[in-house]
Amino acid sequence: MRLNTAVILAVLAFSLVGLSSCSKSGGNKTVSSATGWEYNNPDFGGFEYKSGYEQETGPGLVFIEGGTFIMGRVEQDVLYEWNNAPRRVTVPSFYMDESEVRNIDYLEYLFWIRRVYVDYPEVYRKALPDTLVWRRPMAYNEPMVENYLRHPAYAEYPVVGVSHIQAQDYCKWRTDRVNEMILVDEGILEFDVNQIGENNFNTEAYLYGQYEGIQGKNPMEDLNPNNDTRRVRWDDGILLPRYRLPTEAEWEYAALGLIGNSYDERMTDRRIYPWDGHITRNASKKERGKMMANFVRGTGDMMGMAGNLNDGGDITVDVKSYYPNDYGLYCMAGNVNEWVADVYRPLSFEDMDEFSPYRGNVFQQKVLDEEGYIVEKDSLGRIRYRTEEDKDILNRKNYRTADNRNYADGDATSNAVVGSDWNDVDANTSSMYAGSPNSSLGSLVSDRSRVYKGGGWRDRAYWLAPGTRRYLDERESRDDLGFRCAMTRVGSPINSKKK
Repeated sequence: MRLNTAVILAVLAFSLVGLSSCSKSGGNKTVSSATGWEYNNPDFGGFEYKSGYEQETGPGLVFIEGGTFIMGRVEQDVLYEWNNAPRRVTVPSFYMDESEVRNIDYLEYLFWIRRVYVDYPEVYRKALPDTLVWRRPMAYNEPMVENYLRHPAYAEYPVVGVSHIQAQDYCKWRTDRVNEMILVDEGILEFDVNQIGENNFNTEAYLYGQYEGIQGKNPMEDLNPNNDTRRVRWDDGILLPRYRLPTEAEWEYAALGLIGNSYDERMTDRRIYPWDGHITRNASKKERGKMMANFVRGTGDMMGMAGNLNDGGDITVDVKSYYPNDYGLYCMAGNVNEWVADVYRPLSFEDMDEFSPYRGNVFQQKVLDEEGYIVEKDSLGRIRYRTEEDKDILNRKNYRTADNRNYADGDATSNAVVGSDWNDVDANTSSMYAGSPNSSLGSLVSDRSRVYKGGGWRDRAYWLAPGTRRYLDERESRDDLGFRCAMTRVGSPINSKKK
């Protein structure tokens, strides 16, 4: 009996040693399971690995947990466009701005550009919104032309008159300012308010070793025994992914906010708008009858009668007006339409991917010289991704005509048709593009046609449904079109910090 006990104890001891050894080489995240070498140890060469990474939420953003949903039309297709038939897709988790980008946000951007690019005034001019979008031939909108962008009364209102190209430039600038502030807060860099011209912090330029900056009091320690300090690398997980425009699928998914209409994996109710019900008024007992968004209720009714304004806005309103949807996002219907990243095609739904659907243009690679430096940058000193044929986009044309006939709402009498009188367009032509099987006219859809969604203060309730979609040339702008930023979620789709 004693012998058997001794044997059993010996076997258990051997097993525990084996488990300990296995844990050290395979399960322990401080040791490589491939080589047995220790991570983050200068004695083993200093290869760095940080486990347990969880992405921080960038300024202004809200976490949007992804999932599957039916993307596409939920309203009757009154225009008979057939450009957004319903299909099931999956959207990965991401982050999105709580509200539309405000005038004060864009003014901060303009101020920075003017202060830094003192020798390049054209950079500032190209970033300016087109305030003349407010002009209409039979309306007195000059006060908006003069006041809307800069007067403090409109500071919290959404910026408008911004083209798709300008919105993308703003996203790039915001990425750089946020990442620069992260490095300053970490003590890796000193804050430098004297950056001038191309000598300014740019995330990609910094990662490529093309920006030094002023070293802070807590520089990044290099565990490589041959070095003392180093710059931050992307694999450190300190810098955030770039701010960008949301894809059409992301925007529509976030707008519907179906996280509030599900039980386990069952969706209890579909939605027409970002709120429950089929009407545009609040259904709760406390505030029953109040408008849920800023839009046009009927002909000539932009805000209701004095003493009881139905939506409280003659034009746009504060970006945090009305109730947020179930993701905590404000004004995902009404106020202003919003640019999304996708290039418009009427039949995108037929060939889009089931996971993270997106339609863009041709992929381009960064062009490096023999020393590994980036050859071409844009007017803000950032890397160019566009083809040679698209260089003229930076010299965008401002469409300053009062009626904006060349793009307006997309109806036949608003389309600019080269080589033909716009009055001759076939009455049966589809309202979103001039070309049709019964017409000799060419389509207005091109690689510069970008999708916008959400409905605005000039729109009827039909356009408030997230499934509806329209398009506009990426170089043009409107008085009811703004944008908000998004950011990619890296790692797990579940945000452990939010639980």
